[in-house]
Amino acid sequence: MGALTAAGHRVITYDRRGFGQSEPQHPYTYDALAGDLSALVDALDLHDAVLVGFSMGGGEVARYLAKHGSDRIGSVVFAAAVTPYMLHTSGNPEGPLKKTEAAAMAAQLTTNREKFFDGFTTDFFSAGDTLCVSEAQRQEAIGMCLQANKLAALECMASFGSTDFREDLEQVTVPTLVLHGDADGVVPLEGSGQRTHQAIPHSELVVIPAAPHGLNVSHADEFNAALLGFLSR
Repeated sequence: MGALTAAGHRVITYDRRGFGQSEPQHPYTYDALAGDLSALVDALDLHDAVLVGFSMGGGEVARYLAKHGSDRIGSVVFAAAVTPYMLHTSGNPEGPLKKTEAAAMAAQLTTNREKFFDGFTTDFFSAGDTLCVSEAQRQEAIGMCLQANKLAALECMASFGSTDFREDLEQVTVPTLVLHGDADGVVPLEGSGQRTHQAIPHSELVVIPAAPHGLNVSHADEFNAALLGFLSR
């Protein structure tokens, strides 16, 4: 946010339903989450907006464009995004998330959310076995995680792991940046960023070397440079 505002851009952020200061509200499907985004865009009467969807948020960007169109949108960014389809199935053999892994994550979060978030934030900010942020930054991320409603976290985890965005991506016609780290162990580049880039022929792909999933923090300078460069074009 600091780099964007310093460059003269207006930045709008919000807490997803059930997270931060937003109250829990069923359902947590991508149709509902994209509807929340649409309501915000309409309420603020935004035009020529740039949607930057990080991780799970990439799915909201894709579903927003597919369901609500691009009349108010100038361009979009998929940053370490879960698109096009995370779940590994017979019809999606390139999907990086196996059903057993998704079930294990849900079970761990259900049993002990503090322990789960401790492990997840480590994976989130690690390239291989190397933690790419300070311990203070990781603890800050855990604090943010603990603001989440537990049921909201579980249901959003199910949504990002099982939602197919392949048809949504076919409807992305605005200028598009795909931004990803090549050491992302949570949403691997090969199963997500590269496939998203391939699915949107006019898109631009920027790969940040040795960057983990949380590259917006661990590799903030490179991330911001890529984002600002795209916005300037």
